[in-house]
Amino acid sequence: MTKHQKRLSVPKSWPVERKTETFTVKAGAGPHGQAGVPLVVLLRDVLGYVDSKKEARYALNQGSILVNGDETGDEQRPIGMFDILAFPERDEYYRVFPDEGGRLALTAIDEDAAGSKLAKIEDKRQVTGGKTQLNLHDGSNLLVEEGTEYDAKDSIVVSNDDKEVVAHFPYEEGCLVTAVRGQHAGEVGEVAEIEVTPGSGSNGVTVEGDDATFETVEEYVVVIDENFTGGDDE
Repeated sequence: MTKHQKRLSVPKSWPVERKTETFTVKAGAGPHGQAGVPLVVLLRDVLGYVDSKKEARYALNQGSILVNGDETGDEQRPIGMFDILAFPERDEYYRVFPDEGGRLALTAIDEDAAGSKLAKIEDKRQVTGGKTQLNLHDGSNLLVEEGTEYDAKDSIVVSNDDKEVVAHFPYEEGCLVTAVRGQHAGEVGEVAEIEVTPGSGSNGVTVEGDDATFETVEEYVVVIDENFTGGDDE
């Protein structure tokens, strides 16, 4: 199996130039599936902190880069939507957030905000022992004692330290969302209407933004809090 990825065929969410060179780094196994961007791509192509995989590996081995509060030694670890990158020695902290067009971008945040991560609930199920397992957008899951308050399409904020839920944002009319896919990716607004589609089709959602109203499908939006739209004022 090849260790390289052709730039022209990378997911649209990857923040890389497609025509400058033929190949880029291939993402390793891990969260976010095929949409995950290799960590070294963000360090090299976006931030400019390293020039090669070797330099990235050295920096990671020094423990100077944290992903969601944890050290990692894998420069090809997939990084995706809402992940937190921390550079404590530089006093720099970033959240991975989709910009207009759906490309993943790094939004600067403060140190306190870097202590937790936003996640979309994809579905939930009861497990042995009576707990509820919440399955999240990045492929991870979380066990909670009481799951009746959580539903698919809700968002939660999970502490990086103890993996506890510190905030919950229900998916409902009036909630604040960002589109993460489709032609409106990166746009933010309030849900004005949820249109339930009979059968197995996707439900539609009408979102009122500051500048315009748009329609998309539920799978393309994520509930957020106003603090998650960026900036250092969290």
